Amino acid sequence: MVGATLARDLASDLNLSVTAADVDGERLRKLDNIPRLQTRVADLSSPGALKNLIQDFDLVVGALPSRFGFAALKTVVECGKCYSDISFMPEDALELDAVAKRTGATAVVDCGVSPGLSNMMIGFAHANLDRTDCAEIYVGGLPFARHWPFEYKAPFAPSDVVEEYTRPARLIENGQVVTRPALSEPELLDFGKVGTLEAFNTDGLRSLLKTVFITNMREKTLRYPGHIELMRVFRETGFFSKTPIDVGGVSVKPLDVTSRLLFPKWANTVDEEEFTVLRVIVKGIRSGKPFQYTFDLFDTTDRTTKTSSMARTTAFPCAIVARMLLTDKQREAGVFAPESVAAKPGVFDSMVEQLRSRGVMIETVKTVG
Repeated sequence: MVGATLARDLASDLNLSVTAADVDGERLRKLDNIPRLQTRVADLSSPGALKNLIQDFDLVVGALPSRFGFAALKTVVECGKCYSDISFMPEDALELDAVAKRTGATAVVDCGVSPGLSNMMIGFAHANLDRTDCAEIYVGGLPFARHWPFEYKAPFAPSDVVEEYTRPARLIENGQVVTRPALSEPELLDFGKVGTLEAFNTDGLRSLLKTVFITNMREKTLRYPGHIELMRVFRETGFFSKTPIDVGGVSVKPLDVTSRLLFPKWANTVDEEEFTVLRVIVKGIRSGKPFQYTFDLFDTTDRTTKTSSMARTTAFPCAIVARMLLTDKQREAGVFAPESVAAKPGVFDSMVEQLRSRGVMIETVKTVG
């Protein structure tokens, strides 16, 4: 969903020649007959296959499932290529910074909506405050139609959705990193266009834990009310476990069974409309006075192209960063997080403008006192 949107956006540029690769040739057929866009079948989980594939290209864009993200990043930077990536890898991508500096590669990771745009909002605000005291991220992608029992559809790899329900969430409280269980500390928030949503802790701060000093910081994911309790029942019963159990003499992973049963019910239908909501609140001091940035993004399915809002808000930032890497003559080698890129003058404003040209709107409100 996201990879195809990325490929189409890049191929719309008359100055670019784009090749999209996937292990599944059937998926690539949705990209047939698009000018300046070729396709190749390749097993991108293989470092050797990936290395051979990218040799003749100036830049690589990654939209792989999280379990392949770090290995792919390592291969790309070892080859000295520029890289714009949205893989929600559990590993610390910044650990490969020294490798990228050695090979001359420039990589920007986590270039989606959150992580991604949320990081850029915080990086921009932090760079424009004298002191930053608090940053809060609220983000979610949901269908407009609420169907029992889940009232949810997975807008990206369902296996990565489950990670949000199981991976402990790291937060910053009083300047210290603390860990909370996933799905913890629920709260209700009202959003004018969709009503009340519930928020819960997720491990989405990632690079922000290291790159900026903000006294209090957290990310929360948004769902319709009731979803948290349902997912907690699944988790505590063991349905999300990766540890094999014996069932009638057969060893099975509970998550594999859950995936087979659950994920088809989370699949979007072609005509199903959904939305993405992102709110980032950053508070601090500017010129001696309390100052607050509030960033709001609300996007819906593109009815003309049938592109989901989550694909749009995830793919477009990554594609825009890719173009920045291709045109920035002063780029430096290394692995960078979005907040570090957005701290540079003009970068965030350019991102907002280019998203607007694609129909994705970000509203920024500044409050003094």
